[in-house]
Amino acid sequence: MDKHDIKNFTRRDFIIRSSIAGAAIALGAKALFSAATAEAKSVKTSTSASRAQLTKGDFKTRKLGSLEVTEMGFGCMNLAWAYNAPMDKESAIRLVRRAYDRGVRFFDSAEVYGPYYSETILGEALASFRKDVVIATKFGFDITSAGETIGLNSRPENIRKVAEQSLKRLNTDVIDLFYQHRVDPTVPIEDVAGTVAQLIKEGKVKHFGLSEAGAATIRRAHKEFLLQLFRMSIPFGHAIRTRRYYLYVRN
Repeated sequence: MDKHDIKNFTRRDFIIRSSIAGAAIALGAKALFSAATAEAKSVKTSTSASRAQLTKGDFKTRKLGSLEVTEMGFGCMNLAWAYNAPMDKESAIRLVRRAYDRGVRFFDSAEVYGPYYSETILGEALASFRKDVVIATKFGFDITSAGETIGLNSRPENIRKVAEQSLKRLNTDVIDLFYQHRVDPTVPIEDVAGTVAQLIKEGKVKHFGLSEAGAATIRRAHKEFLLQLFRMSIPFGHAIRTRRYYLYVRN
């Protein structure tokens, strides 16, 4: 498996620290203080603008390959687990619909979230406006009948099984973005890409992506089938256009 390492600091941290270090050398302590004060005002203004945009619900969109999404997306992991206890069904549905009312049109889930709970919530919450949103979900784990995750599983037959089950839970006839949650070192990435390509030909999936894969794996997958999106969990969230594919990064 191709390895990569992401440093645990935000883009804003990097920019601020680099700028302040340069100011200290070139301008001295007085100029440094002025630069820091100006930066603080800039952060406050930017935060206020972001909150105002969230209230107005007029998010801009951007293209991830041929897939158009709102710049602000809604990650559904915490509906089911992770940083908090699972939300009750009514509260979770209300939250998803509130995000939609505020202008969010990109919702990201996975079979392993719960497992299955997050997808089920999305399927019910977005049913009335399914055609207006982009739904992404992920495969790649081995989940027992008791709901226990016991490892990775991206064998072609499991990918197909997950796709069929996710379609039912999401209450939809097509998955807008279907991507591998983690690279399975026991299954060639060409087999993974080829399986998703078949699902796309069958009309069950629209776009293929990878999550947390290294550069060599991405190149091999893209060579097998057009890769629309690559996702990494690093401390800032927006899409970056690269030479051949699009990168979606999240907090």
